[in-house]
Parts: sequence; structure tokens; C-alpha cells
Amino acid sequence: MPRLIFKCPHIKSGADTAAHLENYVGYIATREGVEKISASQASKPATPKQVTMVKQLIREFPLSKGLFEYEDYLAAPTRGNASEFISRAIEDNLDQVAKRENYLQYIAQRPHAERLGSHGLFTDKDDELVLSQVASAVAGHPGTVWLPILSLRREDARRLGYDNAQRWRQLITESAPKLAEAMRIPLSQFRWYAAFHDESHHPHVHMVVYSADGWSGFLTRKGIEKFKSELVNEIFRQELTEIYQRQTMRRDELTTQSRERMESLLREMEAGTLENQRMGQLMVNLAQQLQTIGGRKQYGYLKAPLKALVDEIVDELAKDTRVSQAYDLWYEQREEVLRSYKDDLPDRVPLSQQKELRQIKNMIIQEAVRMNAPLPPESAQEPDLTEEPSALPDTPPPEDIPVEDEEPLPNADWTEEYMQARMYLYGTEETSPDFGAAYELFHQEAQRGNALAMCNLGRMWIDGLGRDANPEEGQRWYAKALTTFLELEELNPKRYTEYRIGKLYAEGLGTAQDYTTAAEWFALAAEQGHKYAQYSLAGLYLRGQGVSKDTECAHQLYTASAAQGFPYAAFELGKLYRDGSGCEQSLQEAEWWFRSAYQGFKNLEAQSHDDKLQYRLGWMHLHGVGIEQNKQLAQEWFNRSAQLGNPNAQYQLAKLVLVDSSPTTEQIKAAVEYLSKAADAGQDCAQYALGKLYRDGIGVEKDMLKAVVWFALAAEQDNSYAAYALGKLYLVDEEVPKDMEKALRWLRRSAEQENQFAQYQLGRLFLAGEDVPKDVDEAVWFLTASAKQGNQYAQYQLGKLYLLGHEVEKDEKAAVRWFTLSATQGNEYAQWFLDHLHEFGDPTPTQCVIRLLHHMSKVFQGQSQRQAGLRIEVDKKLRQKIREKKIVMGHKADDHEDYAIGQSQKQ
Repeated sequence: MPRLIFKCPHIKSGADTAAHLENYVGYIATREGVEKISASQASKPATPKQVTMVKQLIREFPLSKGLFEYEDYLAAPTRGNASEFISRAIEDNLDQVAKRENYLQYIAQRPHAERLGSHGLFTDKDDELVLSQVASAVAGHPGTVWLPILSLRREDARRLGYDNAQRWRQLITESAPKLAEAMRIPLSQFRWYAAFHDESHHPHVHMVVYSADGWSGFLTRKGIEKFKSELVNEIFRQELTEIYQRQTMRRDELTTQSRERMESLLREMEAGTLENQRMGQLMVNLAQQLQTIGGRKQYGYLKAPLKALVDEIVDELAKDTRVSQAYDLWYEQREEVLRSYKDDLPDRVPLSQQKELRQIKNMIIQEAVRMNAPLPPESAQEPDLTEEPSALPDTPPPEDIPVEDEEPLPNADWTEEYMQARMYLYGTEETSPDFGAAYELFHQEAQRGNALAMCNLGRMWIDGLGRDANPEEGQRWYAKALTTFLELEELNPKRYTEYRIGKLYAEGLGTAQDYTTAAEWFALAAEQGHKYAQYSLAGLYLRGQGVSKDTECAHQLYTASAAQGFPYAAFELGKLYRDGSGCEQSLQEAEWWFRSAYQGFKNLEAQSHDDKLQYRLGWMHLHGVGIEQNKQLAQEWFNRSAQLGNPNAQYQLAKLVLVDSSPTTEQIKAAVEYLSKAADAGQDCAQYALGKLYRDGIGVEKDMLKAVVWFALAAEQDNSYAAYALGKLYLVDEEVPKDMEKALRWLRRSAEQENQFAQYQLGRLFLAGEDVPKDVDEAVWFLTASAKQGNQYAQYQLGKLYLLGHEVEKDEKAAVRWFTLSATQGNEYAQWFLDHLHEFGDPTPTQCVIRLLHHMSKVFQGQSQRQAGLRIEVDKKLRQKIREKKIVMGHKADDHEDYAIGQSQKQ
């Protein structure tokens, strides 16, 4: 598997130059081999001086062991390989021996730097960089400057096309949002420069990265792995796809081997020939315990003790040679992927702890259920431990044990301190939020083992409430909360604990997002009537996440939750009745549930002042749902929510300014600031809106590259409007280079999300057959999909196709239907065809004469233009009649296609 080497040293403000390394700078210019070594010398053993230098470099810079050049030197310690390694190791660590300004000039001007002008430095903007200005800005930057280095083997770079500066520039520009996210730098503050060095063995790219505000940003080992993984997925996409396919095959083989071995063991148990008595005892024990519990017999639904028993069986099964070999093969494929972007592979875990192979556990449970073992006699059952023994001595703990220093017991208690902390977090009608005081109290409660406080700390770190946002620290607190909840559940199962565990899995907080596991935990609590769990599980059924999509089941769960006074469920129930989804449509019933939801939200907000509730109340006032429409009140609620960092509220405030009013310059500036905050938080509508502002130069300086970046971020979150806008940019070929492959990809992605404008655009492209191969069937499919959504231009286009019958089979009824739908929306050209349908039958002798006269008129017109001063005036009515006859005969006489396209493009 090819590899990408990624290093990211940094220089802090005011850092002193390492004096003991200054000799390396001189060595760059004077060392043996600064010029290319001849082929006859390159293959000879390394000189003593080179060997000494290699050892010194490794000692001073241990990370240089990970370079491709060092691997080549170890495999063949020749002069050529030694020279390549020494040169590269010095270059990669130049940040430690030179000032920032010198470093940037070096990477831009050194030999083998591919020049895009007078030097090799580039960034995401097309304007040529003035090297001295950039170097001065970087040298004077008050914060940390990172110096990422990306390296490929020569054969991989050539094969994949990464052997030139333009391709790297494209990759880094498209990956900049991911790098900014990995480095915790807001995208609006993210600045980078790079230079491509076309070395003979291993071409590489040097970057200079910093935050414009001078204080944002930090990069952890996990962040480096995340960004490196993104680059690997992009660069080695084809190779990774093949590996993933092989990994899937290995996983299926492992499951099959496990099942076959388990079935074999069960047959041996029945025949009394089982040699692995331990496995037999474990399976009998599992089968017996499964008969004593209700509910679904799946791993995620089992209590901790039963899960531990299943894990023990898996580990026993893994001792089988066939199973262990299959697991080893699966792991080899997995590590091949990891090796492409990780320097150190994580330790292998036992089969029972491998989350990606959980189906093996469910297979074991199924086999145990099939055993259908009877319950043991009553005398053999365990005693009832719920009754307290009569003679337990009341003995205090020994004096030498410091009871006060014991590990705090896990809890999820709403203590007075915890409730006080929540009051500080959200504020009251009389007081504003006090994030500092809230954090202190939450931290004290977390130290006492309170999982609820741990969740609040996680949120404060992730959202940056009262401190710089630190998602990694936030996830750490959420992970502690999850561990605590799981411990609580094992000690004393409760439906509230099960709900909170499910919520963490559903939102990917403290753990990888896992809707299937979330659904299992929600189901445990929902079966016991927990209204929050019922609501959450209903949402998964509605969206088909972790469970099969089932709107009727969602309706039942929402009803059960709303009946207990939960306003979120009432709101969703109103939507189902409004749309007739999972139930019979009833606008009256919908209105009743919406009003119930509004009142419930208002009561909850009065207690908690939660930003999500404030946003919902603002949204309902804005749209008149459950309450009379009132934009002023909506803006007040959005303002409260936005102050607590809610990105949806920030987007709505910006939208109110930009769309629903005539904003001043100051209002536009404030709107852009709100959009930037919401977009940096990942709000896709804000990202799309910000892209439009940069595209059109409204409130910001026009910047097409930034527009592309923001559109792409939103489109990746399945924002169909952003995908359509991105596709149009690549299609129109004005300020963004025309790229039909990208245009089609984004337009298709938008069309798949039912965007009628993207569907119409694709229909026209395939019908015209200019930029893409002509495909009438594909064109009709897209135009029909758009027309069914009410697009008048698609309806008009279909009407013409079916009426004229040039590209499809003629169908006058279909033509009339589509023309009528288009004309109803004010399309005058569709109306014209409706008024002249009688003229579009089979050609008559009269029509043939008219067509002949049309051609003759062209001949006479050409002759008349040769006679100087002679001009023939045509009567206005006659010109109108001729124009209509031309249209009748199918000639391109002002059929207003450009107008229709223009109207579509304005959408």
C-alpha cells in the first residue's frame, strides 16, 4: 500500500534559534553531494563523513527515521541514498535552525522548487505572491506558525499525478477546511502558503500555516492523524476502495468460519463428543440465562453480565485455528489502510473487543437461543439476594482506611450544586449567563462522579462557552460521562441512564456515532415508558437511522411521548399530521399539536433558558406555527439563542437582515459575522449563504475560491442548493475554471436530493449533447423529475419535445398537459403553443409551400443586400405572421430558450 508521510513542526513566537544546530545550515551549501552525484559514484558505499552525519541527524531529529529517504538508506547505504537523506532531513528541520523569514524564502527559492513565477510559493489565491511581503508577514506573526511537510514516493507521485505544483495546490485548496478543522483554526482565519519540491526520489510539499488572529489553533497527534487520513483518502482513493472491498470479503469469511465452527461445536455437544468442555459449559450457561430474560435477544440489548459471558465465548471461539487465521487476514487488510497514514499501528484487540465484527456476537446468541435449553430445577437456582440477611454485623470500616479519599461513586444526581451550575450556564430573566461560575460548579460536581456535570463540561468545551473552544477536551469529558453512565447502568439499571447512554451514541459524543447502538439503548428505556427515549427512538424510525424506516412506528412513539407532556414530541406529531405521514392527514389535529408544543417549549425555556428552546420559539414565531406570526418576537428569541452560540439562530438572524429587509452597511457586516460564526460551527445553510456572499461580493470582497470552499462544505452535508451552486460554477466557466466532471458530479448530487433546478439543468445538458454525450432518455428523466416538482421551464421543454416529436415519440396529450402546467405559472411561450396546437399536425401542402417561401425569402434577401441603397421594408403584421410560421415549422426563431435558462439560473 502506498504511503503519505506527513510531518508538522512549528515555530512559536520569540523562539530562539538552536545554536548547536547552526552547522547544519552551512552544511546545506557546502556538504558533499549538494550537486547531483554522478551515477558511477551514487552506488558506492556511503563515505565515513556521510555515515557520521546520518547518525548525528537521527540523534538530533529522531522523527527523521520516518522519512522515505531513511528507509532507502537503511535498505542500501550508498552515497546517493545518504546524500538524499541528509539533504531532506536538514530541509525538514530547517525551522529549528533558521528564522521564519529565512525558512519561507528557502522553501520558495531553493533548487528543485517548482516555480509558478519568480519563485515557487503558492496559496489558494490566483494573484502572484510577493515573496518579501509574505516572508515579512510570517516573520512578524505574533502566534504559532506550523510547517507541515507532505511527501510521496516518486513512483506514487507520478502514477497519481502529484508530481507538479498545480495538482498539489488543487488538493491543498480543497482540503484546507479539513486542515483548519484539524488545527482548530476557524476557516475565516486560516492562512497557508506552500511550495512543491520536485526531488528525484521523493517529491514533497512544504507548507507554512498560521491563524490570522494570532491566537487560534493547536494541533494534537490525533489532529495530525485526522488530516493525514483525509489526504490519504483523496490521494489513494482507488487503492483504498480495493482494500475496503477485500476487507469486507475477509470479514464475511470470518463470520462464516465462526458460524461453521459454532455449528460444529453444537453438533459435538449433542453427540457427547465435545472436546472443548469449557465452550460447552459457556454455551449452556448462556442458553439458560437467555430464557430468563424478555425483550430482543441481541448483544446491544443485553445487560453487562450477559455481554461479558458472550465476550468470553467469542474469545474461546477465537482459539480455533480457522477462526484465528480468518481474523488475522481481516486485521492485515485493516492495518494496510492504517499504515498509509499512521506511523505507529494501534495494538490489536481480541476478537471479542472488535466493534467492527459485532455480528459474530449476535450469531452466538442466535445459536444459544436455538439450543432451547430448559431452565434448571428450582433447587439449583441461585438464592434470592434481594432479601437482607438477618445477621449481618454492623461493623464500621477499619480506622486505617481513609474513607474520605475513596473514589467517588458514579452518579447522575440533580444536586443543588448541579442545578445552581445550570442556572449560571443558562442565566435567568434577571441575570445573564455566568460561564465561569458554571464551569467551576460543574467541575466540582464532575469530580464527585456526576455524569450529568461531565456532559455539561463537554458541551462548554466544544461550544467554547466562557473559554476557547476545544472539541478534543469536550469529547474527553463526554467519554468520561459515557463511562460513568455505563457503570451506573451495571450497578443499578434505570431507564433514564439508558436514555442518556443512547443519546451519547446517537450524537457521537464521547464515542463514535452509532445509531444502531443508540436505538438499542433508547428501546430499553422506551419500553419502560421513558418519554425522552420514546421521542429519540421515534426520530430514528422516522429517518431510518440504525433501524428500518417506519413512519407508523414513529407516529406511535411520538404519540406516547407527547401524551406525557413532552413538547418536542408534540411538535413532531404536528408535522406528521400536517403531512399525513404515518397517519391520516389532519390539519386541525396538526394545529392542535403545534399549539401544545409551543406552550410546552415556552414553559421549558422559562425553567432552563436553553438556546435550542429559544431557537425553536423564534422559529415558530417567524413562521407562524403554533402561534401567530411575529417577526419582531422571532428576532428577540433568535438574539437570545445566538448569544449562547446557537449556529441555527445565528444563521436565522443573518437571513432576516439579508433577505427580509433593506439592510445598511453595518447590518450587512453584522450579518456576515453571524454567518461566519454559524458556518465555522458547521451549519450548512450558513455555509451556503456565505458562499453566495463571496460569489456575488455582497458584504465581503468577491472571492470565488472562498465561495467554492463554502459551497463544498455545505454540499458535503447534503445541502442541495450548495451542490447546485457548485455545479453551476464549474459549468458556466466564467470565474472558476470549467470542469464538466465536477459540474456533473455536484449537479447529480443535488438532483438526487430532489433539487428541481439541478434536475432541469441536467436535462438540458443531456438533451443538447454539447458538453456531455447526448442522451435523450436521461434528459427526459431529469426534465420529468423537475417538471413534477413544478418547474415551469422543465414543463415547457417537455411540452415542446412531445409536441414536435423530434427526439421522443410524439404525444399531443402529454404536450398539452405539460404546456398547461407551465402556462398556469405564467409561461407565455407555453401559452403560445397551446394557442397554436392546430398548426402542429402532419405537414400539409400549404405548410410545405410556406417552408419553400421561407428559403426563397433568404435567397432574395441575400440578393437585395448586394444592391447598394436598396432596402425592402416588411409590414409589421407580416413579420409577425412569418415569425409564427417559422416557429410552426420548427425553425429556431426566437423560441426564448435563453430566457428560460436565465430565469432558471436566477433561482
